[in-house]
Amino acid sequence: MAAPAYDYDGHRTINQLALSCLPKDYPAFVREAAVAERIVFLSGEPDRWRNSPDNTLKHWNAPDHYIDLEDLAPLGFVENKLPPFRHLFTMELANAHRKHPQALPSIDSSRNADHTRELIGFLPWSIAEHFSQLKSAFSSLKAFEEGGTDGEISNSRQNVAYYMGVLGHYVGDAAQPLHTTRHFNGWVGANPKSYSVSAGFHSWVDGGYLAKVPLKPDALRPRLRVARLLRSEERAIVEPSIFMESMAFIHDQHQLVVPLYQLDKDGKLTPDLPQGREGLAFFEKQFVTASQMLADLWFTAWREAPVDTYLKSSLARRKLAQPRSSS
Repeated sequence: MAAPAYDYDGHRTINQLALSCLPKDYPAFVREAAVAERIVFLSGEPDRWRNSPDNTLKHWNAPDHYIDLEDLAPLGFVENKLPPFRHLFTMELANAHRKHPQALPSIDSSRNADHTRELIGFLPWSIAEHFSQLKSAFSSLKAFEEGGTDGEISNSRQNVAYYMGVLGHYVGDAAQPLHTTRHFNGWVGANPKSYSVSAGFHSWVDGGYLAKVPLKPDALRPRLRVARLLRSEERAIVEPSIFMESMAFIHDQHQLVVPLYQLDKDGKLTPDLPQGREGLAFFEKQFVTASQMLADLWFTAWREAPVDTYLKSSLARRKLAQPRSSS
């Protein structure tokens, strides 16, 4: 089970950079200072949920931040054939545990009060679901902008900002390779290359290193392009969600787990060493990758969102039912 990915400042930076990628025809209200700040502030909200002592909340929230891809194959799963539906996967996961009881390490019940150790993470589903929520929020907004009150439009815009901000958190998590692996906080199991087994490794990657070797967001903006549609023929045919793109993104970040540990082994994540600043390039690339993916998700949700026809017809009926003012 993974710890939070990137400190709050890192998540803020990702959302800020993503906002700078949006094209000029994207809804202008997201650029208003107060709205933009809310979108950036909400990048940290899912980690604030993690601070709750309530195991009910921990059980629901914690697995949304990671997926241990190495655990799929031992349980009989094929990475690129996972169902896009969370609860269907959960049922399949339960069946897989029964079929392969020795596939994963035994669970220490004394450290499993929130009952998440049985899970291997839901990060790709979380990204896809939050994308769909944002898409739905844009659908509602389009209907309210056609036939709603000023208050309804304002509230609907606030919903859009909320889903934009929270979605950004999970994309940021996915761009932290330790959120894709069982080696989330020090190498576990066979370790022939003697990678770090430190229980502080995750927190060092999240923010400890960048506190010593600061990342400069302004220097990254020229490396970003304008947001564009994420579109695949398979998604249009199989299921109009973003799950396949989410899985592909996470797969790509997973390829960086070993290189990240190698950077640490080579001293490139140790600022006090002569080569210690060389690790900054890794973080710069990951922040650009996360920001670009997030901007594309925001843009795709807006462009693909149909008008909520049910809401639109309800608003039209309400308007017809209103008494006409006398001239």
